[in-house]
Amino acid sequence: MPHPSQVQVREHAALVDDLRTLTPAQWRSRSLCGDWTVEDVVAHLGAASTSTFWGWLRSMAGARFDADLHNQRRLEEFRADSAEQTLERYAAVGPIALPRTESVAGLGELLVHAEDIRRPLGLAHRPDAEGLLMVARFFATRDFAVNSRSLVKGLRLIATDADFRTGDGPTASGPLLSLVMAMAGRREVLADLAGDGVPVLDARLTA
Repeated sequence: MPHPSQVQVREHAALVDDLRTLTPAQWRSRSLCGDWTVEDVVAHLGAASTSTFWGWLRSMAGARFDADLHNQRRLEEFRADSAEQTLERYAAVGPIALPRTESVAGLGELLVHAEDIRRPLGLAHRPDAEGLLMVARFFATRDFAVNSRSLVKGLRLIATDADFRTGDGPTASGPLLSLVMAMAGRREVLADLAGDGVPVLDARLTA
C-alpha cells in the first residue's frame, strides 16, 4: 500500500488541474458541502493543508470546539481576493497532515471534498484505487471528522468495483467512491447505490 501522503500529493495535483479549467461562474457554484461554494471548499482544503495539530487545537478551542465556526474562520483566512489567487495558494500547499502525516484522515478529507467539487460540476475523476480503499476501510471503522462508522452501523456495504465488503445487515452496494461519499454523509450519492440498506442510509442522513 502507498503512504497516504504520497496519494495525497497525486490527488492534490489532479484536483488543481481540474480547478484550472473552471469558469468564474463555476467557482461560485454550490458544492455538495452544505452552503459552501467551490471556492469555499478549496479554501477549506488549503486551510487544512497548512494547519499543524497544535494550531488546529488552538483554533478549535478559540471556537469553543464548534467545528463549523472553526472551519469558517480558517477558510476565510486562506481565501484570497479572487478565485484565481485562492487556487494559486492551494496549488502551493502540501498534504493534509492532521492529525498526523501517516493518518488516512487527511487523504479522506481530500478525496471527499474533491468529489464535493467535481460531482456538481460534472467533472469525472477516478481516485487512486489503493488510496480510496484505505479511506473506505478507515471510514467504516472510525468516527473521525465525520460519523462514518456510526452512520453505517448494522449495514453491509459492498463495492461493485473494488475488493471492499464490510459489516452485516441490510446491504448497500455500488461504486466504492459512492460508498465513501455516503459514509461521509453525502445523501446525493445514494442514487448510485442499490439494496435494502439504501433506505436505511437515506433515513439516517435525513434525520
